[in-house]
Amino acid sequence: MSSTGILILMFAGLTAFLLTGLPVAFVLGGLSVLFTVLFWDQSALIILVLQIFDTMRSEALLAIPLYIFMAVILQKSGIIEDLYRAMELWFGRIRGGLAIGTVVICVVMAAMTGVVGAAVTAMGILALPEMMRRGYDARLATGTICASGTLGILIPPSILTIVYSVTAQVSIGKMLIAGIVPGILLASLYIAYIVIVSRLRPQLVPDVADIPRASMIEKLRALRTLVLPTLIIVMVLGSIFFGIATPTEAAAVGVFGAAIAAATRRHLTWTTLSESSLVTLKATAMILWITIGAKAYVAIFTGLGGADALLGTIQSLEVSPYLVLAVMMLILVFLGTVLDEIGIILLTVPVFLPVVRFLGFDEIWFGVLYALTIQMGYISPPFGYTLFYIKSTLPKDVGMGLVYRGILPFFVLQVVGLLICVAFPQIATFLPALMSN
Repeated sequence: MSSTGILILMFAGLTAFLLTGLPVAFVLGGLSVLFTVLFWDQSALIILVLQIFDTMRSEALLAIPLYIFMAVILQKSGIIEDLYRAMELWFGRIRGGLAIGTVVICVVMAAMTGVVGAAVTAMGILALPEMMRRGYDARLATGTICASGTLGILIPPSILTIVYSVTAQVSIGKMLIAGIVPGILLASLYIAYIVIVSRLRPQLVPDVADIPRASMIEKLRALRTLVLPTLIIVMVLGSIFFGIATPTEAAAVGVFGAAIAAATRRHLTWTTLSESSLVTLKATAMILWITIGAKAYVAIFTGLGGADALLGTIQSLEVSPYLVLAVMMLILVFLGTVLDEIGIILLTVPVFLPVVRFLGFDEIWFGVLYALTIQMGYISPPFGYTLFYIKSTLPKDVGMGLVYRGILPFFVLQVVGLLICVAFPQIATFLPALMSN
């Protein structure tokens, strides 16, 4: 069979089996074995074994369990609840203030944990009932939480960024730092939208006249809850930016900071540590199994000539490089609705990266665009992952139809953010360029 035929057959088989709901890791591993035996040679199965050992020996992947462990400890430490109470005091009397505060908290949580599910679930439990009680429109409330919760995909320390860096073989530190400004840009677009909507459509937000006014002393006292989160963020990102520590070493520093934060709130117990370790073990095992399966699949895909066929097809096209880039972004948005971000990266980066290099695009910049498009897929109705995270926290009178309508304006804002980063690559590249080597 020709390389083009194998390319089509492998993607068709992958799509068909994923739609059955089978686990991604088993689909990738099973198809790798099947295509190797059918179209290559049984002796080539040694490639699968080599991919397993290559994954097991990767030092860069050590950062993943550390960042997950840090995120789980912080989630159990009570910091998130304290942050929400502080934001409520500061923003509660501003029209649309709770929605703005939710965006701010999600930015802080993203910079502390980098885990999407934690932010969306926590805000669904804490912020959504309070916003609904005060009279916020359900569409605005759920849209704000879903969109802001995905900032953990972009803002460091992002697990997605680490996996992308390892797969693309680019600097993990530079990729982590590259997500800071685009993440703040997206958050700023969300806040600007909330402010504008609150002015133009005041019926979507409550009147703040009846909300008790907090004294300045109460507000300043509430800011104490920001001290430990700020220190953790500075320790992790600062050590990476100034070249003091590698991303893996910075992750260990973050775990230490999270432990201190939990200890100050008397949550650093044996139960907390054991539960956090179990969650970390499960999440890390899932990521590594997907990594092994995806690396095996891509290795067989490349060995059978699929990557060469794809690159040859693109080279023969007489179109703008940005049109090719747009097609790749659309594919990522679609995949974001049916696959988790780790699977998307491991499957598509080895295929897309030769195309990116051929077109002359910066790999760090492309990595940021990657994260932005996966964010868009995460909130895309009807199968975006974030929509399922918030579904479990919805009140009985709020259906998924309202969530779908609420997320659409934020999806448009993400498109705007993506276009800004495409038009001005320096937004993603200027901070990495300043880093200490």
